[in-house]
Amino acid sequence: MIQNLYILKNDHHNLTHVLEFLLLGFSDDPELQPLICSLFLSMYLVTVLGNLLIILAVSSDFHLHTPMYFFLSILSLADIGFTSTTVPKVIWDIQTHDRVMSHTGCLIQLSFYSLFGCLDSVLLTVMAYDRFVAVCYPLHYPVIMNPRLCRLLILVSFLISLLDSQLHCLIMSQLTFCTNVEIPHFFCDPPQLLKLSCNDTSTNKIFMYFIGAIFGGIPLSGILCSYIRIVSSILRLPSTGGKYKAFSTCGSHLFVVCLFYGTALGVYLSSTVSHSSRKNAVASVMYTVVAPMLNPFIYSLRNRDIKKALLRLLNRTALS
Repeated sequence: MIQNLYILKNDHHNLTHVLEFLLLGFSDDPELQPLICSLFLSMYLVTVLGNLLIILAVSSDFHLHTPMYFFLSILSLADIGFTSTTVPKVIWDIQTHDRVMSHTGCLIQLSFYSLFGCLDSVLLTVMAYDRFVAVCYPLHYPVIMNPRLCRLLILVSFLISLLDSQLHCLIMSQLTFCTNVEIPHFFCDPPQLLKLSCNDTSTNKIFMYFIGAIFGGIPLSGILCSYIRIVSSILRLPSTGGKYKAFSTCGSHLFVVCLFYGTALGVYLSSTVSHSSRKNAVASVMYTVVAPMLNPFIYSLRNRDIKKALLRLLNRTALS
């Protein structure tokens, strides 16, 4: 058991405040650790490499210097950050056989986890708005989605995500942890921290759900509203070819939205019903690791412009 504790005396009794946590991960079986480490390392390398290729392709090819691909490159950057907040720690813990996470380190990880997670959510909303303007107002698209507005949308997205991150960090920093410092997860998951706290967390839970409803519900509502307008506009198109072209421009983004929000909502809704924390940890891999890993494949395999840009990038690299 972790020994790094300190005693805080008050007038009535002693409270033991925890300075460190123990991340239990997925399994205690030593034989499974190399397999888990190899799996996470391979998924992390694929995620970083795939998203870096998207960023390099967009930045190096002038054909892709459009708002849609600009937002895509920022989303790829956010995906790298989102995965990097959890996966390297898992790999390090398995290699060093040390699953200890300091209280400060836990708050830092939680801050970056909330920052990049919220940034993913807001960027998907921005991309939905971009597709809405492209499909519903194609003639006015270059005027509406001008470079100044694109940069402003990215700045606002980052500021919103930073606010969400600091609010989550503030809530968790108010918690007191006394005896049970074992987190049955592979990272400092906020719901798990609330369960481990030894003080009354009813107010913290209400505040955290309120923040989740604001910073998660509003972007999701914006995406739904955009796609309702998009679908209604597409259905009014006279030609089948025009409908197919309009749907193809939105298909990849819509698939990514379903993958990210579907897995995230599934995990957090099931956590309120299921009492198995280990199962929730395994399910969390879907939106923290698998979704960022699949995004580059979804966008590149369904997008001719991205595939052509990647081929040109690889050809230039091979020639040099």
